[in-house]
Amino acid sequence: MARSGAGPRQPQGPRKPQRPRRTPLQAFLYWTAVLGVWAAIFLVAFLAVFAADLPDTSKLYDVERQPSVSYLDRSGALVAVRGSQYAPPVDLDALPPYVPKAFIAIEDRWFYWHPGFNPWGIVRSQIYNLQRKSGPLRGGSTITQQLARNLFLTPAQNYRRKVQELILAVWLEARFSKDEILALYLNRVYFGGGAYGIEAAAQRYFGKPASELTIGESALLAGMMKGPSRYSPVASTERAERRATIVLNEMVRTGAITPEQRAEAIKTPVRVNPTLANQRAQYFIDWVDDQVRSLVGEPTEDLVVETTLDLPIQAAAEQALRSGVTAAKGQGVEQGALVALDGEGRVRAYVGGVSYSQSQFDRATSARRQAGSAFKPFVYLAAMESGRTPATPVVDEPIRIGNWEPRNYTNDFRGPMTLQTALAQSINTVAARLANEVGTGNVAAAARRLGIASPIQLDPSMALGAVEVSPLEMAQAYAPFANGGFLAKGYGIQRIRTASGRVLYDHDVGKPARQQVIGTPALQYMNQMMRQVVTSGTGARARVAGYDLAGKTGTTSDYRDAWFVGYTGGFVTAVWVGKDDNSPMRRVSGGGAPAGVWRDFMAAALPRLKAQPIPGGEAPEPEPPAPDPIGDIIDGVADLIGGGNRQAPPERAPAETPPY
Repeated sequence: MARSGAGPRQPQGPRKPQRPRRTPLQAFLYWTAVLGVWAAIFLVAFLAVFAADLPDTSKLYDVERQPSVSYLDRSGALVAVRGSQYAPPVDLDALPPYVPKAFIAIEDRWFYWHPGFNPWGIVRSQIYNLQRKSGPLRGGSTITQQLARNLFLTPAQNYRRKVQELILAVWLEARFSKDEILALYLNRVYFGGGAYGIEAAAQRYFGKPASELTIGESALLAGMMKGPSRYSPVASTERAERRATIVLNEMVRTGAITPEQRAEAIKTPVRVNPTLANQRAQYFIDWVDDQVRSLVGEPTEDLVVETTLDLPIQAAAEQALRSGVTAAKGQGVEQGALVALDGEGRVRAYVGGVSYSQSQFDRATSARRQAGSAFKPFVYLAAMESGRTPATPVVDEPIRIGNWEPRNYTNDFRGPMTLQTALAQSINTVAARLANEVGTGNVAAAARRLGIASPIQLDPSMALGAVEVSPLEMAQAYAPFANGGFLAKGYGIQRIRTASGRVLYDHDVGKPARQQVIGTPALQYMNQMMRQVVTSGTGARARVAGYDLAGKTGTTSDYRDAWFVGYTGGFVTAVWVGKDDNSPMRRVSGGGAPAGVWRDFMAAALPRLKAQPIPGGEAPEPEPPAPDPIGDIIDGVADLIGGGNRQAPPERAPAETPPY
């Protein structure tokens, strides 16, 4: 019996066959292919974006650089090199094996095994970068990537440059062998100080070819790759030594050297070449470097500049100024400058500050400071030329010139005296009266005639040195007193030639005849009076036994500036000390710290100069010289480039009288 409500059974059609399920292997291959296609599409797009502005790799071997300028001292010793310094490429096989291994150990220990980049190194660097909110990025670059950056890219730190660096590194690996890449790297990498390549660096820092580098020297150079200026063995000796020790440890770790070789390298001091890599005379080099362009134009090839500098004397000048400023630090002395030149105007020593690494501002020529009483010789010269003599009687007494009443530091007056005594004791009232009598215009004319180029105001206070001048100006303006009365404008460049020997400039070619700027008997009178400044006046601290010396102290109001400018036959030195912000020091007079610096420098320089007595006037009978270890500074530097006397404690100088 049929069920009620049930309809007839519908016929069923044929079933569709089910797709067979992929095996795990088939699924893996399928999705791998899909991902591979999309990865290829992404890679093509990626390369199209980042490779669109890649540099031209056809210029791989081109070296574009600014011409170098090598500066020599008067004896031919190298003082400095400015601009880029390249040396011929060195063959990898010509280097000791530990030289390239030092760079591999510290920069890229997997160099011989990676395809141009180190994925694990990149991952580590990215983790580091993500953890830092600011500061430089870490790249994890291999030697090949560093070479790509040095050859083709800018030093900009961003992800675009990093990707381009990676692309170029792979290209380099495909085109060159590992040894060829390493050789290119060593010959093109920058070592600081203008030195490009291992050969130029070896010559600059150690004065030897790269084939003669020791293990310690190799480690020091390899350590500089982290930052050539930061790890320079010249400017940052201790930091460079610590970095070199790390390199030696890595060399042991990678098997480049044995622990015994490491111990021997640490025990053997690395000596940086003192004339090729030092920072000596950098103020002087800055000064003459600007002049090279004005004399011969912008260099188009490597130049050699022969200067007037004397490196041993320069070393003594730097040491004397540094020691003198340090000794007077408790009195508020912070800075100083020293310029020494001979009777022809040749600058033999030039120090623009206590430390070039701390401040590159050149106080020898760029700073203008009030001369104080060091300006008084021009007042007295005008007086001698108007008919007065050192024996002319004068009176130290109150004087009023308009609304100005100059006074002496002691606030008292010494009464009758001679002009010679007045200059020796730096009496302000006498100098002010003299300038008023002979005319401040005549005083200014005398100063300009001798070499002061800065503006000179004609107010009565100019008699006491209310004139802003530079140490170079003061040195050249005192030179006529030392050389027989002739103008001697200071200069530092003797000759400029190309590296091939073609002379572009010679100071002596077309030089005008010497100009007499002080006649007789004024010259003899001035030397007579300024000798007494040193023998028994305010400059007594500057005495150097056994030599004929003369000079003048200078101290400005509130002790903002202190000077000593002095000379012997054919050689003059100007010393200034003070503060860059022009704030007062604590009772520092020209007869104090500056005279001490001058004495220490001259005691070391005079034996080398073989100085003669001051021409003009009778010189006092010289005392026999006493030994002075300061002269060892000059002897040591002279030995280094192929080239003492301690004085008894000086008598205390009378207090300098600053102008008011």
